[in-house]
Amino acid sequence: MIIKNLKPQEGRPYLCWDTKQHGLVVQVQPSGVKSWKVIYSRNSRPRWYHIGRVDAIGLSDARMLAGQVMVQVAQGQDPQANRKAMRTSGTFGELAALYREYAMTKKERNKSWQQADRLVTKHLLPRWSKLKTIDIRRSDVKTLIGNIAAPIVANQTLAAASAIFSWGIAEELTLLTVNPCIDVKRNKTNKRKRILSDSELSQFWTAFENIGFVEGMALKMLLLLGQRPGEVAHLRTEHVVDGWWEMPGDPVPKLSWPGTKNAASHRVWLPAPALEILKEMDTTGPVFAGTRGGPVSGLDKDMREICEKLGIARDQRATPHDLRRTHGTMITSITVAVLL
Repeated sequence: MIIKNLKPQEGRPYLCWDTKQHGLVVQVQPSGVKSWKVIYSRNSRPRWYHIGRVDAIGLSDARMLAGQVMVQVAQGQDPQANRKAMRTSGTFGELAALYREYAMTKKERNKSWQQADRLVTKHLLPRWSKLKTIDIRRSDVKTLIGNIAAPIVANQTLAAASAIFSWGIAEELTLLTVNPCIDVKRNKTNKRKRILSDSELSQFWTAFENIGFVEGMALKMLLLLGQRPGEVAHLRTEHVVDGWWEMPGDPVPKLSWPGTKNAASHRVWLPAPALEILKEMDTTGPVFAGTRGGPVSGLDKDMREICEKLGIARDQRATPHDLRRTHGTMITSITVAVLL
């Protein structure tokens, strides 16, 4: 089955049957939307079981899920009826658990799912876990979000809740037809623009040498290259070629490379100090490996501790991302100086 060759037809949807998995079809809407369905027979009547959109679930996963549905049918069950019963009595806690399983399988695309999951566990489940999704109203969302003191956390929690509801509606796992998070106002936030001054640069560079060796080198590299902290933490020697750091846009599971945030491949020239750091690390594979062999972590905590030792006020503390922002400002100022 070549999914990309399936073109929409004007007037009505049509089906394309999979040649390997019995019962699996792609339904192509006139709008171009393609969805996986499983069609089986129950009491001599066809039953349709919705799996998900083609752009969210790959062919191999669709075949696996369709196979599970057909196993239930062979056991005398009616999967679509079971799903409808679950929708009628489904709670937000159950829907959130299903969404978590989905997000875990798609974590290469959704790199922030773990952060969202923590917000759901902390703020949403204690209040909504046992509530039926059909009973959650926009007023409930406003009240819950309004009780979260930190504006940014409130906005992030609202986004996490909205993602769960939207997914549940799209996958027909809830009787809701309208996401209750729609039209709930986000808090206004001021975009943080912390740039290290020239005097601070030397202070922080020295401070990097007084924390853990790997952590300090990772923070130095972050300031030198201006790349995202997560990408620097996952830097691999396999991706260093002829003085360039070549970053694949897509994940490379065998190398534990998560892919770039925008899924676009790009490369960065490594200046002499960065090359010296690579030599000093004297490693193959992950350059900045943590104690358990995975990518270094805890850089935010290291930056907080450095700021405390330097006597920087709490509201002026710098983060790993601020090092990236500082690098960008430095490059811009150097370019302007050269042009002048």
